[in-house]
Amino acid sequence: MTENTPVKAPPNGNFANLPVLHKITDAYKLWHGYLPHLPKLVKYSLAEKINVLFADVIELILTAGFTERQYKPALIQKASIKLDTLKYFLQLAWELKALDNKQFAVISPPLVEAGKMLGGWLKQQLKQTPPK
Repeated sequence: MTENTPVKAPPNGNFANLPVLHKITDAYKLWHGYLPHLPKLVKYSLAEKINVLFADVIELILTAGFTERQYKPALIQKASIKLDTLKYFLQLAWELKALDNKQFAVISPPLVEAGKMLGGWLKQQLKQTPPK
């Protein structure tokens, strides 16, 4: 994808056709609720990285959802890679005891499900738009 990748605006701001976006957004809302309770050392380092990764994944999903078919697979794959990176950093936060067991157990399933959704979306796109 380049900066010149054509992106269509969502019709009337309708994001209903992007269920994976809702899944990631729900996980981000959980994360956002955890932020005030994180240790300062983590809040201004690892947590900031996690925030950026969440934003990147959301942005890539939105872009993929409203771009031309030929560009979708690359964007979905990039979103999947960013999501895997996000999951790794959340696991690291848990290992460092910045997240407790319950918090980690609550935020992990929607991210795993989002990964499966991205994988299915990618598979569907590759069937519809075979690589050149």
